[in-house]
Amino acid sequence: MKNLLIVVHPDRSDAISIGLDFAQLASENGFVPLTNRSDLLVGVKEFNSSDALDCVVVFGGDGTILRAAEIARNTEAPIIGINLGKVGFLAEISKPSLREILEAIKVNKLIVEPRLTIAYKIIRDDKEVESGWALNEVVVERSNTSLLELFVQIDNRPLSRWACDAVICSTPTGSTAYAFSAGGPVVWPEVDAMILLPLAAHALFSDPMVVSPNSVVVVDIESEKAEISADGIRKFKLAEGDRVVVTKDPWKVKLAHIDDSVFTDRLVAKFKLPIEGWRGEGS
Repeated sequence: MKNLLIVVHPDRSDAISIGLDFAQLASENGFVPLTNRSDLLVGVKEFNSSDALDCVVVFGGDGTILRAAEIARNTEAPIIGINLGKVGFLAEISKPSLREILEAIKVNKLIVEPRLTIAYKIIRDDKEVESGWALNEVVVERSNTSLLELFVQIDNRPLSRWACDAVICSTPTGSTAYAFSAGGPVVWPEVDAMILLPLAAHALFSDPMVVSPNSVVVVDIESEKAEISADGIRKFKLAEGDRVVVTKDPWKVKLAHIDDSVFTDRLVAKFKLPIEGWRGEGS
């Protein structure tokens, strides 16, 4: 029997209701439903980190999918997100039926997209005091009203000193999230690269940069206080003199879809881009 982890948006009653319906249907069809929130999905077995997982099914938006990726971090299970409202970039564009989802998992017809992740570590007084990873982005940001003073290096070579609100190191997946709002480029998710950009920097050069996935990005903290945030979920306080080292993570998140839509379709749907009058291939 296949173990299915069901993750729902904790503050949406429709997500919880659909999650319960899906758990019941999965059980009736020979699957073992699990959940990280048995207080919400009452009657569904609580997921334990030692449990083997065959698939993660998420009912919610992109933020819920990011949390699901954190829960399933040490597994090889694909993650399929079912959007319940506005269009996101990580979930299905369409809304398949619960039976369609189960059937696709049962016969292994999911379309799996490995997504690049990034790793970071924090060095303080020559010792590593924290480490982590991100699917979307790692952000070094100010934690008070003063501008953040940073010195940035790439591949052991100095790049620039920035007085700014934050510096974002994003994956291609995260290029449509915070980095996009900060003026960064949209990067197709299959591209192997990192995106680096400062936010509101007082500098002559502060343009977004697409960096080699093999590069090592180093951010030295020259302000008294700062904070690092990974996907807006995992946070850690930084102090003056800390060094943040960001690299490509060898582990990839496996995002899964039922439909075979390409990234362009998601871009058009999300931003409601004008495509009227398009006559198709060869026009």
